[in-house]
Amino acid sequence: MLTSKQRAYLRGIASTYDTIFQIGKGGISENLVQQVDDALRVRELIKLRVLDNCGYTSKEAGELLAEATHSEVVQVIGSRFVLYKRNPKEPVIELKK
Repeated sequence: MLTSKQRAYLRGIASTYDTIFQIGKGGISENLVQQVDDALRVRELIKLRVLDNCGYTSKEAGELLAEATHSEVVQVIGSRFVLYKRNPKEPVIELKK
């Protein structure tokens, strides 16, 4: 569980990131979950976007993907959301406790 200070720190980092995944009318498939999980393993922090033709809101999609990948939703703004998952072997982002 992230503290509010950790969440704020991650939001600051994510503001400079580009969106790397888009969720469209296909919804959240097993393939998408695997790709997001792989990206989280390498980057730890990723930004995603929900397209208008998707059946989910960005909050719903974020929660579903976070549960499927065992990550945490850092932020939801409009159609975009940010996920974080710490890499236990090779951490990229150092969070203060």
